[in-house]
Amino acid sequence: MLVVKGLKKNYGSLKVLKGIDLKAERGEVISIIGPSGTGKSTLLRCINFLEKASDGSVSIDNLTLEVNHIKKKDIRFVRSKTAMVFQNYNLFKNKTAIQNIMEPMTQVQGMKYADAENEAMRILQMIGLEEKRDVYPAHLSGGQQQRIGIGRAVAVKPEIMLFDEPTSSLDPELVDEVLEVIRKLAAERTMALLIVTHEMRFAREVSERVIFMDNGYILKEGAPEEVFNSNNERIKKFVGKLF
Repeated sequence: MLVVKGLKKNYGSLKVLKGIDLKAERGEVISIIGPSGTGKSTLLRCINFLEKASDGSVSIDNLTLEVNHIKKKDIRFVRSKTAMVFQNYNLFKNKTAIQNIMEPMTQVQGMKYADAENEAMRILQMIGLEEKRDVYPAHLSGGQQQRIGIGRAVAVKPEIMLFDEPTSSLDPELVDEVLEVIRKLAAERTMALLIVTHEMRFAREVSERVIFMDNGYILKEGAPEEVFNSNNERIKKFVGKLF
């Protein structure tokens, strides 16, 4: 479904991604872990072209896009197949919970209002916030806002969901409610989920595969136990601080 080859990203002389190769299949849950500043979030943003990579290719559904020859229609295609959940919710502050979820359905997909409303209510029920349908973001907790952000991403029925540190802006007591929604999505196995996270226990429990990034490279990739029990000194040092 998703194949990334030789992906590089430079900011001037600063090399952030140094040749990333990865694959993800439908229904697969992949956690991307590693030290801060090692290129994890940049990788996600380059996959869906929120940032333009410096070199490499991204393939989705057997369509290969070379980043140095990308066109606007190619970017539209990628974004029709992917959805991004950001660290800081990125909700429309002047729209209610249900309006935020309906927005991509009515404005991007051209869905009729009544159909979009029905689908948005189904999503609100899935994320446990149906009673907040008419509440504005300012009156929602951080965890509730992030769950709405996930609901909005789900609304476009993507094949690939990209989570960029979805719990990093939350107070500790709000983290579990967001992780529970991601667990539900993982259990459905209808999408590939790529999750940049510092929640190591969650990555260990939910992921089928874990990718450890360091200094712009993939240092280790494999089943959770294979990565977390690695003899690599860099990984042992990182994991040891978190468990």
